[in-house]
Amino acid sequence: MRHNVAPLYGSSGTTFALSALPEGAAGVRETLRRMSILTREGVKNPVIFMRARALVRGLKSKDYVGEAKAVHAFVRDKIRYVRDPRGVETLHTPEKLLELAQGDCDDKSILAATLLESLGHPTRFIAVGFDPDHVYVETRIGAKWIPIETTEPWEFGRPHPKPVTKMIHHN
Repeated sequence: MRHNVAPLYGSSGTTFALSALPEGAAGVRETLRRMSILTREGVKNPVIFMRARALVRGLKSKDYVGEAKAVHAFVRDKIRYVRDPRGVETLHTPEKLLELAQGDCDDKSILAATLLESLGHPTRFIAVGFDPDHVYVETRIGAKWIPIETTEPWEFGRPHPKPVTKMIHHN
């Protein structure tokens, strides 16, 4: 997550230029806030709703761990990790990311969070180490928050290495 300019792609495919982001922790907080907005808006999108339902088709009723695992595997394995343009922070809507099938850690986190929220799972974004910046999703199952890291070939629930700096933003 770089913090210069954040273009945002609307569901119509148009690009909206947002104001410059502050540097450091303030920029990370603002990026997380914008990611949360895209997640909340994406939950209302029928394309996202139907994709979430398709991912969990065939699972037993109330298999909440299975649902979270299915979302994790899909975003990790079917959405290619690609960096943002140099010096520019981009945030994609979940629908746009499904269309592109590639994005960076914040894009993949937005998609994972939106799919999980569409299935009724609470989520939060975890930003770690502000140089280089990284973000991933956690979902709560019962009383436990489970990490959903989608940019590495990690198994479901693998704890992220302890970050020097950590910021949590609930959706």
